[in-house]
Amino acid sequence: MPELPEVAYQKKYVDATALHKEVVKIDFGAKKLFQSPQKEFEDAILNEKISGTQQLGKYLFLKITSEKELVLHFGMSGKMEFYQHDEVPKHAQLTLFFEDDSRLSFVCPRKFGKIYLAEGIEDFQKKHSLGNHALDVKEEEFMDLLQDKKGSIKSALTDQHLIAGIGNLYADEILFQCKIHPKTSTAKLSEKEKKSLFEKMEKILKKVIKSKTEDSKLPESYLTRHRKEGADCPDCKGKVEMIKISGRSTYFCPDCQVEK
Repeated sequence: MPELPEVAYQKKYVDATALHKEVVKIDFGAKKLFQSPQKEFEDAILNEKISGTQQLGKYLFLKITSEKELVLHFGMSGKMEFYQHDEVPKHAQLTLFFEDDSRLSFVCPRKFGKIYLAEGIEDFQKKHSLGNHALDVKEEEFMDLLQDKKGSIKSALTDQHLIAGIGNLYADEILFQCKIHPKTSTAKLSEKEKKSLFEKMEKILKKVIKSKTEDSKLPESYLTRHRKEGADCPDCKGKVEMIKISGRSTYFCPDCQVEK
């Protein structure tokens, strides 16, 4: 599933291709993705322009000059595709046709994405009880968020109500680089471990964003490069294992990340 770094790339892509173009036609795909009637999308977007973009965790906000926001959640397989030919991409769930004959499609093959209209990013965040964007969270806020949590640290990191943007993949990476077992109770973490989590969260998310935007590989030392059960741990002689935590596939090295 696209997480904060992947959505950051999609934001940059829209910024580079589709800003300030007037929408003259809209095509809709599967109805289940749309969280408001399609007529409301037409009323809000048609003959308007995308004036800017914002991001909140896994959500991309396209600012419409009518003071509405088109909000995209990418689900398992969503992405944006800009093009200047007539053939609409397969699995396009929303296509904006611009006045210069270019087009922008939200492509979502598995149809797990969602498309919303919002009054603004703060209103949407409040209505959906979302935490702050992970890269906007300060250390003191991070420490406070974990203060009274009693479940596993993996569950806390992926809880979008606490921190917006971290999913399975980068939660595993953060925990691996901190040498913390994903099942560890958040309540058992030391202050030093919590600070390490915050520092690695920032470092890893920024590193992955840079990797996505520059089309470069992550370091060989990242668990993400070896995220397969039985793979060699990139930091020791151990083997990567997979367990389920709150229904999520979780990868870690039991030699590096010893369960407390």
